[in-house]
Amino acid sequence: MKPIRSLAMVALLHAIVAHPASADDLAQIRASGILRIGTEGTYAPFTYHDDAGRLTGFDIEIGTAIAQRIGVKPLFIESKWDGLIAGLDINRYDAVINDVAITDERKHKYDYSDAYITSHAVLIVASDNTTVKSFDDLKGRKAANTPTSHVGRLAAAHGAEVIPTQGFEESIDLVEAGRVDATVNDTLSFLDYKKRNPGAKIKIVAVDTSADDRGQAGVLIRKGSPKLRAALNEALAEMRKDGTYQRISQKYFGRDVFR
Repeated sequence: MKPIRSLAMVALLHAIVAHPASADDLAQIRASGILRIGTEGTYAPFTYHDDAGRLTGFDIEIGTAIAQRIGVKPLFIESKWDGLIAGLDINRYDAVINDVAITDERKHKYDYSDAYITSHAVLIVASDNTTVKSFDDLKGRKAANTPTSHVGRLAAAHGAEVIPTQGFEESIDLVEAGRVDATVNDTLSFLDYKKRNPGAKIKIVAVDTSADDRGQAGVLIRKGSPKLRAALNEALAEMRKDGTYQRISQKYFGRDVFR
């Protein structure tokens, strides 16, 4: 099933399925026949546009498979990272599927599905950089990151001056150009980028393992929808059982990224 992405169709369907948040969003989703999914569209390999302009990626295929198992169609609504999660608050969509790290801070306001990605934040520098070797070396240096992301806050927590970017590849471009000293980013994004750009002059110099839950990501939803959360978890479990998850994971990363 291909995701719906015609701009006119998106606008029409968005108007049709817009609804007030209910006691549990699952009933409204099934009534409308559509799972509205917030995603960036600029964060390869999780969510991005291919050479033909089609929205694709690991999270797009995961979201499509989840919607199928709930019995509805996916409607992907793109938004920049800085406003992506806030879109849940104004009922712009029903869930965010965008490699969203599971953190205690977010748990106070939102609910997650079970984790479906396991990864770690890594410190990335230019290949010829010999001065930044650990997260502590970020103090007083420039790091390219989306400021409100977990990895952006991690860079700032280590004393870096965060230079705002819109996504991973823009951050890497600044690192390679020598305009910043580093970027703190996701290890899976790094592996995918190196696979697609084997000549890229970047390297990982440190891995963050400070908190177990920060190595995992889940589907983010509003609080107060336990039936929706249960449906998401059931869909993810089915995907692992029938091999769908492993197939998607192998396609984008060459391995099972939940382990």
